[in-house]
Amino acid sequence: MPTPDFTSARNRVLARRSAREASLQNSLASQHHAHASNPLVTRLPVPLGTLALKTLSTWDLISTPFGTRPSFRVSQVDAELLDEELLTLLQAQVGDGLKYYGAHLRDEWAAEILLGLRAVLWKLSIWDHDTSYGASLQNLRYVDARHAGAVPRPPSRWQKAGYGILSVGGRYAWARWENWLAEQEGDEGEVSGNVRALSKLSGWISTTHSLAALGSFLVFLVNGRYRTLLDRALRLRLAPLTSQVSRQVSFEYLNRQLVWHAFTEFLLFLLPLVGISRWRRWLSRAWRRAKSLVKPAGDDDEEAEPKGELAFLPERTCAICYQDQNPTSTTENEALAISGASGGVIGSAQTDITNPYETIPCKCIYCFVCIATRLEAEEGEGWTCLRCGVLVKECQPWDGDVVQEIPRPKSTKKVSFSDEEDGRRERSASRSGPEVVGTAAGEKGGASMAEESKQWAQQDAGDRGEKQP
Repeated sequence: MPTPDFTSARNRVLARRSAREASLQNSLASQHHAHASNPLVTRLPVPLGTLALKTLSTWDLISTPFGTRPSFRVSQVDAELLDEELLTLLQAQVGDGLKYYGAHLRDEWAAEILLGLRAVLWKLSIWDHDTSYGASLQNLRYVDARHAGAVPRPPSRWQKAGYGILSVGGRYAWARWENWLAEQEGDEGEVSGNVRALSKLSGWISTTHSLAALGSFLVFLVNGRYRTLLDRALRLRLAPLTSQVSRQVSFEYLNRQLVWHAFTEFLLFLLPLVGISRWRRWLSRAWRRAKSLVKPAGDDDEEAEPKGELAFLPERTCAICYQDQNPTSTTENEALAISGASGGVIGSAQTDITNPYETIPCKCIYCFVCIATRLEAEEGEGWTCLRCGVLVKECQPWDGDVVQEIPRPKSTKKVSFSDEEDGRRERSASRSGPEVVGTAAGEKGGASMAEESKQWAQQDAGDRGEKQP
């Protein structure tokens, strides 16, 4: 039950509103009387004088904001922007859902998608609740502007139906019309004269509508009654839902955004000083150690030889380039599936090794830029090889395509013959260094001197035998 104080306050508000309306009516009546008694108007003929009087009265009604009780213009414009943002958000979500059935559906049926979304939003908002979602957030609703009473009257059914037909069906029909004209003009053949005429007519209608919408918006900025040209044609205006709610500017979201912005800027400044890469390497090393400790004893034989995560790649493929281009496909089964789809070749021309460098000590080959970048990023703490899993700290140029000369000892060959009486031939070949060759030559020289002295002894013995008989 209302209290006496509340009743008296309500009576005062109603009395103030009645006084404002009476003042408005008196002001309009005085202005109409002044225009009617104007000598310039009275001198005109009857049809022109009546038209001039109505024009001046309409101008006074448009130019004065008193009596129109407009809501805040910025709230009405924000309501329209919120409705467009909601429509864009729903359109993006529908497009993301349709991409699994075909990427072409979102582009081919864009006009139909907008038609369905606008129809659903119109039915659930304006037709059911006399307000759009953006207007309800701004504490606004549509009212019938034809009724000039103190209490606003909700819009009629034909007004809401006309709003839906023009805003939903009209936009769809115009979009399909423009698409049809674009298809006709885009054909390779000659464009007919009818199509050119229709295209010019369409452009003229679009320009006229834009100019009319601009003029309507300028009038809206003056009196704040009709936000759009469609609202002006249907006599629909936005009014507050209740007068008990005062408009307060809240900076809660702005303060929250400023706090998060300052926090993210502080993190971006702090992360390089902390060295996040060093912590990441420490955690990965600790994880590998823990994994090796909890590994079953039976797996020692299977994993006796270290093996990296990309050991299945061919030698011509740089494992770092392959990992950068395929961040999600790092297992052998996925790589084999991809290679089967691409003709049995793992990798591509972009993953082939360029300027090969080999790691120390595992001798795995990578691109110079790739391996140098990884080693430099680790800051001397070592990088785990993707092929064999060995910790790598250095690299060197690959010498696989260079034939290195292996140093071999020098060799000599010597052939000598035996005595002429026996007629036998002896070959002695020695393969040694310079010192061994010198020794063999000295031995041969001594043997030849011994043979010569033996021959002289035999000849002396023969001479003596001939002299003794």
